[in-house]
Amino acid sequence: MSRIANSPVTLPKGVETTLTDSQISVKGSKGNLNLSLHDLIAVAQDGEELKVSAKDGSREAGAIAGTFRSLINNMVLGVTEGFQKKLELQGVGYRAKAQGKKVNLTVGCSHAINY
Repeated sequence: MSRIANSPVTLPKGVETTLTDSQISVKGSKGNLNLSLHDLIAVAQDGEELKVSAKDGSREAGAIAGTFRSLINNMVLGVTEGFQKKLELQGVGYRAKAQGKKVNLTVGCSHAINY
């Protein structure tokens, strides 16, 4: 059994989950996320917790259960807090400029990189 799958996913207030046999849907203040479930795992809701378990004792099922527990936890974090990425530039002569929704990076290449 996976050590990661042994710990349940705690649902904060304001998060609603819908479970079917093959799909889980998580709804929160920042949106909705859906995930198709694998045949080797089972997800059960117990109050304010989601428990992911393997249907059989195989090594593959344990690995998949741990992966899906992490995916479901990331879904809960995404609909409550959202996601962000931080970029840190170190060095001399590197520049970054925000231009609307794009970032213009000058990092030593022959051309500017727009991301």
